Amino acid sequence: MTNRIETDICIIGSGITGILTAARISELTDAKIVMVEAGGRTTPVRERLGRRRRFIDYGENPWINDHIEDQTGEGLMYRSMVVGGCAMHWDSACPRFSPEDFRQQSLYGVGTDWPISYEELEPYYHEFEHRIGVAGEPGPPEYDPRSGPYPMPPLPLSYNLERLKEWGESSGIPFWTQPWAKATTTEYGRSVCRRCDTCHVCPTGAKYTPDVTLDELIKEGRVHLISETLIRKLELDVQSDRLAVARGVDRNAPDEPMEIRAGTFILAAGHAWSSHLLLLSQSARFPDGIANRSGMVGRYMTGHPYMAGFIDLPFKLYPGAFQTNSLLSRMHARPGPIDKYVRHDLRIWDSTVGREAHLRDADGKIQFGDEIMDDWRGRTERATARVRGYYDVIPDRDSRLTLDPHARNRFGDPLPRIDFKDAPESEDLRTHTHETMEGIFKQMARAGDGHLMSTNVRYTMEHPGGGCRMGEDPSTSVTDSYGRAHDHENLFVIGAPTMVSGGCANGTPTFCALSLRSAEEIAATLPSRS
Repeated sequence: MTNRIETDICIIGSGITGILTAARISELTDAKIVMVEAGGRTTPVRERLGRRRRFIDYGENPWINDHIEDQTGEGLMYRSMVVGGCAMHWDSACPRFSPEDFRQQSLYGVGTDWPISYEELEPYYHEFEHRIGVAGEPGPPEYDPRSGPYPMPPLPLSYNLERLKEWGESSGIPFWTQPWAKATTTEYGRSVCRRCDTCHVCPTGAKYTPDVTLDELIKEGRVHLISETLIRKLELDVQSDRLAVARGVDRNAPDEPMEIRAGTFILAAGHAWSSHLLLLSQSARFPDGIANRSGMVGRYMTGHPYMAGFIDLPFKLYPGAFQTNSLLSRMHARPGPIDKYVRHDLRIWDSTVGREAHLRDADGKIQFGDEIMDDWRGRTERATARVRGYYDVIPDRDSRLTLDPHARNRFGDPLPRIDFKDAPESEDLRTHTHETMEGIFKQMARAGDGHLMSTNVRYTMEHPGGGCRMGEDPSTSVTDSYGRAHDHENLFVIGAPTMVSGGCANGTPTFCALSLRSAEEIAATLPSRS
């Protein structure tokens, strides 16, 4: 027997974007909201202290049931499929994009302009920071334009980072504290961050996780959550291009299919699974999948690589003091006119590389007692700084997610495959990009009378997005600037899939700000709260 549910709004996915969108819509309307999540619950706040202990002692995954074994794919995609999504165990860095990220074509003649400007999105950045409680300090206005301060003061710098900030700025590059969704006051009902350096599993609840907001929405009757239910297909109304039904299955009762009918559907399943579901939802009218009349679903998958360097410096630091925190500069993300397209941020971390205690000396002799300590003290008379920059790459049309004909889940659905590809303008400049960034690392090293020990490039796309890119032209995009599908007026895609490019910073604040803007547009189509 089919389990039938009717609602005003059906949100597919329970990650940070879906939850914040539900919160905003429920503030503006009395709409009935049903949220569907393929995964189940993971470690609640009250259990995280104990899970952290086992994580430290035994290396156990502190996040129980955080993925579904046969619901994965090839290529870079987050395996987490759980109530609260990937932000259950994010590090919680919250830098914004720069205005230039939205105007690549207009300013530099590469890539594609977004259909929205930084100035239009800025109020929603501000709203996001206040909703989840971000601690930070504004950078110089020319590099970090903001309409107001962060809601909480920044995490205090360790002695090491204070010293490294002096060194970094001696090269003429301004640095400020990385913003984090970690409490430095109690006004958000969270504990103050104790800087215990296990942010992957925060034992005190100082770090924001979306399940806290969702639990409040459920308790107040503003959202109904259906977990452990995999949506497998979206279907259209027989007489129009409006979506009518989301069909799924309870993973604990696979013989009982589920049918959810709604006036508005919001797809919030992340950078991989949103495109995947649209491609799965094939029909006679849309043989290539829902919202895919243009063939753009799954294309322009984006993100950014990074280049890192380790710099030896002639002063003493004390390793091991809250190494999660870092310093940030956006100077090179706002370069002004440039001959060749190179844009990146810059971050500094304290590092213990090369400064750890060694059991053997340089000749291989085993050391004991004071010998180990003397050797260690000798090597800690100098410092190691780790510098890193995320650099913007232009995604290619054929950087894409497709359905893998050789891999299926237990229900027989083909699974996703992601193959990232840089556009020619980024691929051709790759060597120049790395040489430019290495030159900056060397400049920083010289300013501190140090030397660059090594560099490395991580080509894996960090902070991935795309697949349902937004745009004004339906032939080259999937949604408009609000995430509304060009092909279906009652389907909205929110979050990372709508991003046009990967920018030079973590994407979470940007796609959450976009989702809050989408929430207001969706609410405008519904009766306001009585």
